[in-house]
Amino acid sequence: MSVTIKDIAKIAGVSHTTVSRALNGNPVIPQKTAGTIRDIASELGYLPSAAARGLKTRRSGVLGVLVSRIDNPYFGEIIQGIEDAIRNSGYSIFIASSSLDPQKEKNIVQAFGEHRVDGVIIGSVPVERGNLALLNQYGIPAVVINNQSARNQRYSISHDDEYGARQVTRHLIDLGHRRIAYLGNACAPRINDNRLRGVRVELESTGYVLDEKLTVNQPGGEIENGAAGMTAIFAAGIPFSAIFCFNDLMAVGALSVLQQNGLRVPADISITGFDNIPYSAYTNPPLTTYDQPKRSIGAEAASMLLELIRSTALSGTHSKPVNKMMHGELLVRKTTANCLKE
Repeated sequence: MSVTIKDIAKIAGVSHTTVSRALNGNPVIPQKTAGTIRDIASELGYLPSAAARGLKTRRSGVLGVLVSRIDNPYFGEIIQGIEDAIRNSGYSIFIASSSLDPQKEKNIVQAFGEHRVDGVIIGSVPVERGNLALLNQYGIPAVVINNQSARNQRYSISHDDEYGARQVTRHLIDLGHRRIAYLGNACAPRINDNRLRGVRVELESTGYVLDEKLTVNQPGGEIENGAAGMTAIFAAGIPFSAIFCFNDLMAVGALSVLQQNGLRVPADISITGFDNIPYSAYTNPPLTTYDQPKRSIGAEAASMLLELIRSTALSGTHSKPVNKMMHGELLVRKTTANCLKE
């Protein structure tokens, strides 16, 4: 059985109220008595009850984190950044994956409310408006990473995807590529639109136009979606010399299809990803990509949420809206080279 305050009180010869106050650092308890109580608690292996503490403080000490796929390495780095930021804050995190299922998402939001999480970080998920309203109804503050919802959020961290896509496209243009295909993710509409806009704007800035027949959107951003999209582009029979993939996972799938069709990368076709997940440095050849600062984004989101919780506790109202935009950098590896076709 677990050790209780009453067990400690019996050994120390004091009341359980005295034990509780000593363990919570109440200055009314003499230092010598408090020290003895802490020593006994340590020897017995006493663990304080977070639930009981929450009843007194009206804080659970838990932050909810909602993502679409826990197994996606992009979210893994985001979560690591959140962990980095809260390490010494006294908070822990409750991570849940919606799998882009609206009903599952609603259940998660309700679970966050039932567990009285102090705040929520939403990562690149197109959250249903009704579920956002539920969080507001529960009085739970939320920070959104790379907002995918239909409306703008008051507190958000975003990556400048249009800027990043322009950098990748400029790299391909400088290598002589003009017939650039785009392989996108229809399930992340805002991000997808911004990256596609970046490709289109950068091409147009140099007098070229993106061939819409070389733009293929898939119902997801996983490896299998990249393979299916690459197969669809081949089936269209329209010549191209380079392909910009929505993310690195899709690029991995597309790269596999290119190689299965006997095409050499980058001698025949250049290919780029986006995000710089750990796998991208170990593809064959290593993938040229755009390094989105994922850990920094996660850390910024957590810091913003902690400040929001703090300011709300002090004033009883939410602070002014805060929206931060971050930039990454191009990583040129071995999947891009000078165009020999055009």
